[in-house]
Amino acid sequence: MTAVLTEPADQANEQPSPPRKRRGWIDVWEPENPTFWQRTGRRIAWRNLGVGVVAEHLAFNVWLLMSVVVVSLGDVGFAFTTSEKFLLVIVPNLVGALLRVPYTFALPIFGGRAWTTLATSALLVPCAMLAYAVTSGAPYWFFLVTSAVMGLGGATFSSSMANMSFFFPDREKGLALGLNAAGGNIGAAVAQLVVPLVITLGTGINLAYAALLWMPLIIVSAACAWRFMDSLTCAKPDGSSYRAALRTKHTWIASLLYVGAFGSFIGFSFAFPLLIGTSFAEYDHFVWLAFLGALISALCRPVGGWLADRSSGARVSLLAFAGMAAGATSALVGVTDHDFALFFCSFIALFVLTGIGNGAIYRMIPSIFTARARELGDDVTAAKRQAGAVVGLTGAVGAIGGVAVNLVFRFALSNGGSLVPALAVFIGFYGVCITVTWWFYLRSRFAIERAPNLAYASV
Repeated sequence: MTAVLTEPADQANEQPSPPRKRRGWIDVWEPENPTFWQRTGRRIAWRNLGVGVVAEHLAFNVWLLMSVVVVSLGDVGFAFTTSEKFLLVIVPNLVGALLRVPYTFALPIFGGRAWTTLATSALLVPCAMLAYAVTSGAPYWFFLVTSAVMGLGGATFSSSMANMSFFFPDREKGLALGLNAAGGNIGAAVAQLVVPLVITLGTGINLAYAALLWMPLIIVSAACAWRFMDSLTCAKPDGSSYRAALRTKHTWIASLLYVGAFGSFIGFSFAFPLLIGTSFAEYDHFVWLAFLGALISALCRPVGGWLADRSSGARVSLLAFAGMAAGATSALVGVTDHDFALFFCSFIALFVLTGIGNGAIYRMIPSIFTARARELGDDVTAAKRQAGAVVGLTGAVGAIGGVAVNLVFRFALSNGGSLVPALAVFIGFYGVCITVTWWFYLRSRFAIERAPNLAYASV
């Protein structure tokens, strides 16, 4: 789902109209008009971004919650198998991925203010379900349902990114979207750091604290969204761009690459605590350090975009995938030699590279479609709209990639009891991503004569 911002002609020379508001809706929004932006637009946009980042951060906290709690379920009497535990980790990832597209469609219908308030308030449901599950001795199926409802937290990413993109002019969207994405991604790290500490407060392990911790914050965040955020009437559905994006091969190429980067990030984030607990049980007291992976990856995402701005998204992406292949190889050696330090450091390196790759690929998508339109003589404005649609699609497909990552881990541990086959699969997939990136975006301009080649455009 994407949306169209209708802009007056020659905005730079026009006097800005004040943003007319009605019950939280803004009817006139001209971010590309420098005067409008300096006088009123910047302040309103950054206020919405600030509240939106907090809401997105809490959504990621809830989305990753089961991946942290599942490590301690055995300590409080829930005798679930490793396979069952991995399924609890996979389900919220899958639901979050599948709901990303409908969440993006909901944004222009409800408006950013109302939708952020509603989506944030909905996070109270999985928290309440988790508190009930761990205190009532609930059966496994109830834990599965609880995990599925936690997927609501993952779905908010696409609608949040789309909402923020409407508020900012093109020249500042990169920074705004980078901050919004990083704020959400850091939520994964905060959950993995804070929850293990909170559940051990007092005597024994109190898993209900993991849910109760977030509920007051969710209520405050939802109230702030209703009080301080705005909705833009100029954000309208653009189904034609969405359909055109579906028919373009570069949509699916970019989605494949984003599976390699974001799919790895979110898949590793969900699985890392459980991987430490199952493959290096004697080091399970280091499980709390798993938060470092998600935190570092989130912080490196803007770095990837920054590097792509100064080089090219394709070149940075290729180098990131090459490094990820090397990191997975090093982790494989760590598993084979039962070297926890090597395994842990290798995964931290993988997290760094997934963050860089995420930023570079998101930076690359608009460049691909703009360069392709210029090569073919098509409308560049329409190409930008297609790129907006692709961003939503790749976000959903990338999250599904995280599901695939955890399915591979689950299969490897359930059938062979070792991570070696899973890591070998990842090494091979990163090799595919390297080849695809080079073939379509880094070869000489004249390597393909029958189709536009985008290497010359520094995508």
